[in-house]
Amino acid sequence: MKAMITAALLAVTLAVGSLPATVWAQAAPTAEVKKDEVVVAQATPTETAPAAAAEAAKPEEKKEEPKVTVDKGDITWMMVATVLVVAMVVPGLALFYGGLVRAKNMLSVLMQVMVVFSLIVVLWFVYGYSLAFSGTNAFFGGFEKLLLSGVKVDSLADTFTANVKIPEYIFVAFQSTFAGITCALIVGAFAERIKFSAVLLFSVIWFTFAYAPIAHMVWWADGYLFKLGALDFAGGTVVHINAGVAGLVGAYVLGKRIGFGREAMPPHSLPLTMVGASLLWVGWFGFNAGSNLEANATTTLVLLNTLLATAAAVLSWTFTEWSVKGKPSMLGAASGAVAGLVAITPACGSVGPGGSIIIGLLAGVICVWGVTGLKKMLGADDSLDVFGVHGVGGILGAILTGVFASPALGGVGADDFSIGAQVTKQVIAVGVTIIWTAVVAFIAYKIVDMTIGLRVAEEEEREGLDTTYHGEAAYRV
Repeated sequence: MKAMITAALLAVTLAVGSLPATVWAQAAPTAEVKKDEVVVAQATPTETAPAAAAEAAKPEEKKEEPKVTVDKGDITWMMVATVLVVAMVVPGLALFYGGLVRAKNMLSVLMQVMVVFSLIVVLWFVYGYSLAFSGTNAFFGGFEKLLLSGVKVDSLADTFTANVKIPEYIFVAFQSTFAGITCALIVGAFAERIKFSAVLLFSVIWFTFAYAPIAHMVWWADGYLFKLGALDFAGGTVVHINAGVAGLVGAYVLGKRIGFGREAMPPHSLPLTMVGASLLWVGWFGFNAGSNLEANATTTLVLLNTLLATAAAVLSWTFTEWSVKGKPSMLGAASGAVAGLVAITPACGSVGPGGSIIIGLLAGVICVWGVTGLKKMLGADDSLDVFGVHGVGGILGAILTGVFASPALGGVGADDFSIGAQVTKQVIAVGVTIIWTAVVAFIAYKIVDMTIGLRVAEEEEREGLDTTYHGEAAYRV
């Protein structure tokens, strides 16, 4: 009998010792568990009570969430890129445009660029960011981020790398500079003949109904062109085609400058234009490489592509002009740099270095035609060739992105990349942008003309806008 009792106790002891850890964790706190039983469990070679409790504390079958990375290097790079884009506009674009106009209108162009940029940056904070980067509509953003509602110091924005993020504040700031420079680019098309107040009112309307929706369509996950699969790394459609077409429409609506085609209207300071173009080139590294939203290997590719395409376009514009006109000009070299920068913008993160050189070479040649032969065909007085450089260069770059993104040509597209299919998507994106911005721009110009008037009086235009609208002169003699 005693042996049977002993055997039974041994069996119970062995059974209890082999219970899962979760059972021990649940039984340990109860008063009914005897001390001897606990000792038996702690003595088991495979497991201890503390280990069992720790195991029990883990949720069953819960997968570990991927760790979100916010790198100080990425933050620093994005801050530098944002400042570089500001330098593109003020003073870069302002000096580039200012040197191209006549001396009597130098300050008016500087004022228009600087104040338009500032105005749009503020409007971006008020509602522009929300209209571009929120909502689920394919064409328009939402209103949930008006006045940056919900955006705080610890809010994060996505990058192109999974689980790598940057503070949303720096993303807001960076994108505000894109909106500002796009509206400022348009100024060159109607320079020397538009009212200062008209520039500001037009910029507000066009920014609201053209820039923000197109940025939403191209760069927001729910946007129509984004879902379509159109590629625009840094703004070929959003910035350059958008501004170029709006400028061309403005040139038509305002009409030609007094004496256009009969009087010579040469740039008054090519040194300033060259300085402005150089600042644009330097700042464009922030514009393009900053669009990668982090500092990694792709950022270096973008920077290299931006450098190569621009240099190639300077050469191709220079030699094209040299062969046609017999002499290479400083204006041509500066314009070639801008043409190359424009053309590589949509492609900079998708093509290889070889593709960037070809894009730059083609941009220099095609944009020479854009500011000469095409300009004559269109018959518009696009004062500083906004459409011929930004519009034409943007269209060229957007379409060629679909070609040179192919891995077979050194691009970074997927293995099953189809040039034909991608070019079709790029053409659709170009078409949507042209039609959308042309319609909005025409309506905006007409609204401004019917309310406060677009064009300055004839005597004001002859005297120059510096003195008649700003009471200053760029130069004293």
